[in-house]
Amino acid sequence: QVQLAESGGGLVQPGGSLRLSCAASEKTFSGDAMGWYRQAPEKERELVALITSGDSTTYADSVKGRFTISRDNAKNTVYLQMNSLKPGDTAVYYCNLKRRIFGKPRDYWGPGTQVTVSS
Repeated sequence: QVQLAESGGGLVQPGGSLRLSCAASEKTFSGDAMGWYRQAPEKERELVALITSGDSTTYADSVKGRFTISRDNAKNTVYLQMNSLKPGDTAVYYCNLKRRIFGKPRDYWGPGTQVTVSS
């Protein structure tokens, strides 16, 4: 089964930047979409950004203009560049891979990495 491992989280001051990385344990398929979700304390998990196999991107309204998602297929890795961070961005960030197996959708998740934005 596919395993995902996030890295790059940490503590940063408001207005600062972080770059998250997520590496898959095996080669990603051409049809795979990858993305980032986050979950803050006492809040529901939400989509932050998604990138398709064709490099089409989708962002949550709250992060548009500040976050950028990208992928390196050769490295089986997806990135999330986070700029102008706000305290509201504090959450556990989860890497996600979406794949269809015999037509059935499957989601794979990383264990998460903590991002804390605080003075």
